[in-house]
This record gives sequence, C-alpha cells and structure tokens, in this order.
Amino acid sequence: MSRRYLFTSESVTEGHPDKICDQISDTILDALLSQDPTSRVAAEVVVNTGLVLVTGEITSKALVNYVDLVRKKIAEIGYTDAMNGFSANSCAVLVALDEQSPDIAQGVDQAHETREQSSDEQWDTIGAGDQGLMFGFACNETPELMPLPICLAHRISRKLAAVRKTGQLPYLRPDGKTQVTVAYEDGRPIGIDTILVSTQHTATIGDITDPAAVQAKIKEDLWALVVQPIFEDIDIKPDQQTRFLVNPTGKFVIGGPQGDSGLTGRKIIVDTYGGYSRHGGGAFSGKDPTKVDRSAAYACRYVAKNIVAAGLAEKCEVQLSYAIGVARPVSIMVETFGTGKIDDARLLELIKQHFELRPAGIIRTFNLDHLPAERGGRFYQDVAAYGHFGRQDLELPWEQTDKAALLQEAARQFAPAIV
Repeated sequence: MSRRYLFTSESVTEGHPDKICDQISDTILDALLSQDPTSRVAAEVVVNTGLVLVTGEITSKALVNYVDLVRKKIAEIGYTDAMNGFSANSCAVLVALDEQSPDIAQGVDQAHETREQSSDEQWDTIGAGDQGLMFGFACNETPELMPLPICLAHRISRKLAAVRKTGQLPYLRPDGKTQVTVAYEDGRPIGIDTILVSTQHTATIGDITDPAAVQAKIKEDLWALVVQPIFEDIDIKPDQQTRFLVNPTGKFVIGGPQGDSGLTGRKIIVDTYGGYSRHGGGAFSGKDPTKVDRSAAYACRYVAKNIVAAGLAEKCEVQLSYAIGVARPVSIMVETFGTGKIDDARLLELIKQHFELRPAGIIRTFNLDHLPAERGGRFYQDVAAYGHFGRQDLELPWEQTDKAALLQEAARQFAPAIV
C-alpha cells in the first residue's frame, strides 16, 4: 500500500537577524585565517535594535579591526538605512573576546605545528577540538543531491536576495524567510504542495499605498521573478493545486534586528538539510576547522554525497563522533534506508578504506585553514547564508564527487553487477 505524506523545510535570507550573526562570525573567521591559518576561533555574535555584540574565544596572531569588519558586512547585506532601525553606520558595536581555554586547546595544539605535513603517524597525534557527533546526508532528489524541500527553500531565498540587490524589486528589504512543502509518495517527491515567502518590504510601492494592494503587487512580482525561475531545472514544478502564501500577516515592514534579535548558530537546520536528515546539534559559523562540529560535518556530507553520486544508494546518511583530544572517530555509522546496492556493513568498510576522517586529515583534504587567504579573504562567510551543502554557486571542496568512480570500482568486489 502506497504512503503519501507532506514534508516541509525552510530557509532564511542573509538579512535575517540570525543569519546576520552567522555571516559576521564567519567574516571574522575569514579575516583571522587569512592572516594566520593557525588561528583558533569561536566567534559568537548577537544583534538587536541598533546593537552588535561580538563575543567568544579567539587566539590568533592576526591583527584585525573587528568593528570595521562588522560594519562592512552589515552594509554588504543591505542594512544601510538608519530608518530601518538598524544600519551599518549607526549601530553600536561592542567587542568582548577572550582567548581559548588552555584545557580545550591542549588536545589539538600540535595541529598547528604539523598541519603542513602529511604523515599518517602525525595525524594520529592531532586530536579533535571537542567531543561531539555530526551527520551528513545526500539523496538523488535534486541535481545538488539534496532533499527537494530545503533545496527549493534555499533557491527561493537566494533569488529573493538577488532581485533586491539587482534592483528588479527595489521595494524589498533584507530580511526574509521561505518555506516549501513537498508532497511525497513512497519516499519520492511527487508535487509541490505549498510555497511560503515572508519578505520585508517598504510600506508603499511607488504610488501604491493601500496595504492590500501592496501585498497583491508583492505576490504577483515574487511569483514571476522569484518562484518560477528557480524551477527551471527541477522536474517537479508548482501546479494549479499549489498554494502560494506571501506575508500571511498582511505586511512585513519592520524586520531585521529591529524586529527580532539574532544569534550565531541558531539556524542549524537551515544550514544543513532542512530537518530531512538528523543533526548532531553543533553549529558551524564562527568556528575554525579544528572544531569538528564544522569540519567533520563537512566530511560527513562529502562521504554521503560520493556514495549517492556513485550510484551505491539513493539516500545516504553518515554519522561520525569524536572525543576531545582523540584523532580517530569514536564511531562511524552509515544508513541507506533500504536504498543501498550493497549492505551497509560493506559500505562502512569502503568508507574506512577510502575517506580520511581524522581532524587533521579533513583539514588537509579540504584545505580548510588556507581557503580564506586563497580566495581573496572570504570563504566561510559565503556559506554562512543559504546553506553549507548543495551549493552550486560556490566551489566547495566537500561538495566534490571525485571519489564516486573509485567507490564504484571498489564496490564491485561485493557485487560485480552493481554499476
């Protein structure tokens, strides 16, 4: 008997208060790593009406102007008008930073001395920067090998920001949220049930002043310029049964930090798989690569994506766990939800054989400590909004499928006719 159900994921724009914080945290990380790739960073940011607080623990040889970094990022996001209650030039910026605890640092101190080397024995001596568990996921529902609901929600959010910045819809403001509900049957997407867009906007649009007419104009424009274009390479598209909701309360004029406070790391589900896959609980932004919350989550995605790209499963979830100061994962789990072409136990063997999962090895494999400098001083801040996974607009090392062919060949020892 077939099973039908609905699944929903959300995204937020770069002007959402929590996302402002994530981007500032990662802008700080980019600046520090660009000067000193051995920087230890755990940067947390809080925003509210007229206020930015930068706090956390940082140990680095880099010299940066934190206030200047904060103001430039806020302006880039689009908060340049003091009339909105939050502006790059007028907000107060408070900085309260400590150095990293020596008790935490001691397990990974050697990493900075040996990171440029590739000795297997040396990597075994470089422990994880913290304990914790991380998940990675991939599926064949979209070209990005991501779940369809979060893929579409992110696409709409990115497009919403694009039409604002290009001036196509100049009445839009930086804050916004999107939500997509997909209809599934027997685990496969079959239709788009609901699309919800809540976007900050000016009180009037040209000579349109009636609130109902303003909302009607916004809805018409968003459908034509934001929603329809993002479905061009997606087989499943909205139809006459699809509900399209825009600013359901009737208006969204007061937004950003004036409307709600923001905090780094509060959008971890938006950052990953939209709730479709499990999450270990650790946030990414503001953390340097020795923090496995971030680097090992990227490694989990890399493993899962290559397995799906190799055709060894239609869906794949990978879990890693670590102990602080210990190099090798405490545990590795792989789950293919009945879609695997070989047993999950065999797949686990392939993961252990072909993927580097020690923290120092992950950093070296993805070049996580040098990428900010190599990319002109910005890398992490660009993944701090619109998701860390499935990004086709960025060249991310953990999104590569360069091990797919190797996995296909290795899998033939277990099932010769598999691929």
